[in-house]
Amino acid sequence: QVQLVESGGGLVQAGGSLRLSCVASGSIFTINDMGWYRQAPGKQRELVATITSGGHTNYADSVKGRFAISRDNAKNTVYLQMNSLKPEDTAVYYCNAEVITRSRYRMDYWGKGTLVTVSS
Repeated sequence: QVQLVESGGGLVQAGGSLRLSCVASGSIFTINDMGWYRQAPGKQRELVATITSGGHTNYADSVKGRFAISRDNAKNTVYLQMNSLKPEDTAVYYCNAEVITRSRYRMDYWGKGTLVTVSS
């Protein structure tokens, strides 16, 4: 079993910054891609950013230039630095990881989410 636990969400004014963290723990052999997704009220979950184990990144157009994803493979942790936040960034942010378990199964895991609220 693998758990993903997000932290760092909260309330911030427009133009402010937040840093999200997500730690993976449990029966992990290695982690392939990690990423952040978000779901705003009444909307579908959408991709924010992903990062491969080698550090290659991909961003949604709406966050390019404002958000930065990074990871620490030794700590099984992924981060999302969010700058110049806008009210439309308000959402629950979810961490995702493609994990190769110690039993050598490839599994997709999600965290429970952390709420980011940006006030205008």
